[in-house]
Amino acid sequence: MRIVAGIDEVGMGPLAGPVVAAAVVLGPRHGIVGLKDSKRLTESARERLAREIYARAQDWALGRAEVAEVDRLNVLQAAWLAMRRAVDNLTVTLDLALVDGLHVPVLSCQARAIVRGDARVPAISAASIVAKVARDAEMRAWDAVYPEYGFATHKGYGTARHLEVLARLGSCPLHRLSFAPVRNASRRP
Repeated sequence: MRIVAGIDEVGMGPLAGPVVAAAVVLGPRHGIVGLKDSKRLTESARERLAREIYARAQDWALGRAEVAEVDRLNVLQAAWLAMRRAVDNLTVTLDLALVDGLHVPVLSCQARAIVRGDARVPAISAASIVAKVARDAEMRAWDAVYPEYGFATHKGYGTARHLEVLARLGSCPLHRLSFAPVRNASRRP
């Protein structure tokens, strides 16, 4: 039997925080009901499904690209790096990776891109959920370190409140300096 993983990332759009990717191998009889694109689920549904995925998946792993890597490489290359790391962190050897999107990174196995895969392929949906739950938890933890930025609420995305705080306070070490709103806020006198 071929071992196939679904791969997805979260965090390409935010102004702050890492890019997090997940690789999930679902067995043929995983029995997880309700898998879909993480953006289409409530926070509580994502967390419930993530617990099921952790318990029932044949294997799963996370990979990440740090803020400095996003700034150095660009966000797409950083996302691909996070995906490679997720695949490399699996305990099983993959035959195929199904990656959400138009393009695939260079991986240690054969890979295929699937447009809107997070809505069409259960293993990619599972990866989307696992990555989103992990990144959201991390951004809530960072909120305790930098409470003035509101990371627990907006998770680093460029909301009106986040942009207002950036304009007033400038950036913190969690911000991506390669993103124009952050770069412009950091140039304050």
